[in-house]
Amino acid sequence: MPELPEVETVKETLKTRLIGQKIKSVIAPYPNIIKMNLETFKQKVINQSFTDIRRYGKYLFFVLNDYTLVSHLRMEGKYFLRQDLSQTTKHEHVIFELSNGEYLSYHDVRKFGTMELVEKGKEFTLLSVKKLGIEANQKDIDINSIFKKFNKANRPIKSLLLDQSILTGLGNIYVDETLFRAKIHPQELASNLNVAEITDIIENAKIVLDKAIKLGGTTIRTYQSSFGVDGRFQNELKVHTMVNKPCPVCGTKIEKIKVGGRGTYLCPNCQKRKEL
Repeated sequence: MPELPEVETVKETLKTRLIGQKIKSVIAPYPNIIKMNLETFKQKVINQSFTDIRRYGKYLFFVLNDYTLVSHLRMEGKYFLRQDLSQTTKHEHVIFELSNGEYLSYHDVRKFGTMELVEKGKEFTLLSVKKLGIEANQKDIDINSIFKKFNKANRPIKSLLLDQSILTGLGNIYVDETLFRAKIHPQELASNLNVAEITDIIENAKIVLDKAIKLGGTTIRTYQSSFGVDGRFQNELKVHTMVNKPCPVCGTKIEKIKVGGRGTYLCPNCQKRKEL
């Protein structure tokens, strides 16, 4: 699943090719990706130009002259630029013809991704965006506010970190890496953690995300950003997918467990649960 660093990579890659391009037409073999009537959508976006591309959490904001197209890649969404329609596949469900003759194509095997159109500047009026918490790598996070939310939660810390309404941008890969760096067991109840431990988790989340952004994200299974740009952070992973390999800190074998139904990797020695 694309996480914050991957979406950031997609954003920066697309910006170099899309800004200034006008939408000439829209082809939608699977229009359910678009959360409004297709003909209305076409009327609004055709002849609009891309003026900016922004990101919040895992959402992409394609800023047009009068509107913003809010895109969520969900599990396996990707964007590609095609030179002609013959290059597209059966999994490319929304295709924008551009004024330079290229095609911006949205590819999604599982069809879970979404596109919503709002007036420019009103992105945060969308319920899907409004409910998001602050970005996990934001510089000025109020630790006390986060601590109060965690302190009330009788849930495993991993599940809480995956809850996008509290912190947005962290997914399965980066939560595992963050908790390993912070030496916190993924099943530890969030309510058992003190302010210092929460601070350590947040600071390590920033370190992990910022490094992953610099390296273009992580290529795991099907993730691949635009134009075949693969992330390099997979070379930096300490625990995620490293089951039975030695912990880089203590040498203990990395284990895989389930937390909230999600495959979770940890070092059982470095990340011990607290005694109750």
